Amino acid sequence: MLTLLFVCSYVALAAPTKSIPNAQKPLLVAVAGTPPFVATDKKIAEGIAIEVWRGVAALTGWKYKFVTYPSVPQALVALQNHQVDAVVGPTSISSSRAKKFQFTQPYFQSSLSILTPVVNPTFLQRIKPFFSKTFFVALGILVFFLFVVGTLFWTVEHGHEGSDFPAEALPGIASGMWCAIVTMTTVGYGDISPRTTAGRVIAAVWMIISIVAATSLVAGIASTLSLSNTPIRALATAEELHGHTVAVLGSSPAQNFAEYYGANVQPVNSLQQGYQLLQKKEVDAVVFDRPQLLYFLQQRHDPTVRVSSAQYLPQGYGFAFPQGSNLAHQTNVRLLQLKESGRVNQIVEIWLGREEE
Repeated sequence: MLTLLFVCSYVALAAPTKSIPNAQKPLLVAVAGTPPFVATDKKIAEGIAIEVWRGVAALTGWKYKFVTYPSVPQALVALQNHQVDAVVGPTSISSSRAKKFQFTQPYFQSSLSILTPVVNPTFLQRIKPFFSKTFFVALGILVFFLFVVGTLFWTVEHGHEGSDFPAEALPGIASGMWCAIVTMTTVGYGDISPRTTAGRVIAAVWMIISIVAATSLVAGIASTLSLSNTPIRALATAEELHGHTVAVLGSSPAQNFAEYYGANVQPVNSLQQGYQLLQKKEVDAVVFDRPQLLYFLQQRHDPTVRVSSAQYLPQGYGFAFPQGSNLAHQTNVRLLQLKESGRVNQIVEIWLGREEE
């Protein structure tokens, strides 16, 4: 019996213990990455990842100590060697990493986007909407209704004493269409007007219909003019990159992405370098991680460039823990609480701003 108790005690002591924070020993948390996720150049670390982690720790009551690493891969090596208890930063969740570490659900969904110049439309681009298929179809429908109303006017009016509509069909229908036009536009020259009761009924019905039609027509023209005067993005989608020179971070997913779509790739060492090339018009666009692009522009407030709404190669950023750690589950529960309360969205908007619709 004593021997059995001794063996059980030995096994219990020899078994590896899971990382459970306590009041005496704070968690060692490796932080790595760049703004807007990690900013360690100030006395107090900041960034999206840092603030989301602080929210999780506040809800769980964990104590922790940040340890800064030059890069996410180096922080993950430290985690694998049990030098730290967690990694906080823009750590992308991949199948290869999931074999070595235990990840939380994504606290942020990243992607690639295109930084492109904003250009004022040319004269041809401004008038192009008025020569579209839709415009000509609408014009054809309007002419058809004018023809129908003009024919009705001529049918009921010609042949009556004092009629303003010629007896011949072609001139008479043309006069009817002219009457329909001046009625629709509320000009009312009075040179041609219906004299019969049936003609006046037709005119009254056409007045009501034309008020609605004219209002819609004016609204459509105003909308088209507004859109045609709106500055446009030079390159807004991946398909438009073909044949253009594009700045990308060397040996990154962005480079493979741009090459796949037929762009002429210009490798750069940083987003700042790519932005400078774009300003000098040495490249036509910059393909980079979307959150970094949004943060970069929020710092500069440059109205001459814009991040396209299109997003590519989505990937989730999560917190990493050692395999077998029970901290990931607790973190997931707290992350859900933060998301449901809207706190995560608030943090993201502070750092990246509210995106345009």
